[in-house]
Amino acid sequence: MKQTPIIEMDVHGLTVDKAIKRIEEVIKKANTSTYRIRVIHGFNGGNHIQRGIYREIGHGLNPKVLRITGGENPGVTELVLREF
Repeated sequence: MKQTPIIEMDVHGLTVDKAIKRIEEVIKKANTSTYRIRVIHGFNGGNHIQRGIYREIGHGLNPKVLRITGGENPGVTELVLREF
């Protein structure tokens, strides 16, 4: 996986469990040059994935994730790994 400051990943169409698993794999592989992971999950059906992200990764559950924020639109969630 190419390392960049912001990694974008699209999880449209995945189940919540599969999306969380993919997101956790990307978090694990991210090195120190990456400070943000932008998860594109969609808005209508993507809300389930968004809630799963907060439930499974948020609130200090993953030590590499400092915080979770909303993205540019309701169909995007951003995981902040370090401050820019």
